[in-house]
Amino acid sequence: MIAAVGHTDLTGDTLELVENELRAALARLPGDTAGLVRAGAGVPVAFGRAARAAGRDLVVLTPTQGLVPALLPERDRMATGELLLLARQVRLLPYDPADRDACVTADERMIAECRHLFAVWDGSPSDGRDATAHLVAYARAHGIEVEVVWPDKAARGTTPGVPARPAARRPHAIAHTAVGSAPLLATGKTEHVR
Repeated sequence: MIAAVGHTDLTGDTLELVENELRAALARLPGDTAGLVRAGAGVPVAFGRAARAAGRDLVVLTPTQGLVPALLPERDRMATGELLLLARQVRLLPYDPADRDACVTADERMIAECRHLFAVWDGSPSDGRDATAHLVAYARAHGIEVEVVWPDKAARGTTPGVPARPAARRPHAIAHTAVGSAPLLATGKTEHVR
């Protein structure tokens, strides 16, 4: 799989630049490997749009608490709705979406399933709010190829940016699975999130 992580405070203009760069980068990668992203606003939506535009399937990780989908922070709800429309498959992963450390752990688990990571990163160190540098180091330490995406004129803002345009197309089917070996409702296949 191919995953994406990045700063959560990108401007709207930057997210458009990132989406275009990700689309081109995904088109250059060989094969039809699916994209994998954790539900949320900003980079996840830009990556989801780019993956579908490049003809790749998209898998979206959504949080659960007690095997029930967790309520996302308000800034992520609309974006997650779009991601669910773009997704070929949805996987449930137990973590608290309001807890930064839990989100970082969820990202580490996502990265561990991948062989390629796009990091929308300006090269700054991680701080108490942003863990992008940590996730890049985590991926590299685990032998995962990291491609840094930081277009010319990219900028970070004071509030998270969310691109304001609808999904490009609907998926063929959305399959849901819980963590472990629960069957996918749409296909009957079994998926494992480690």
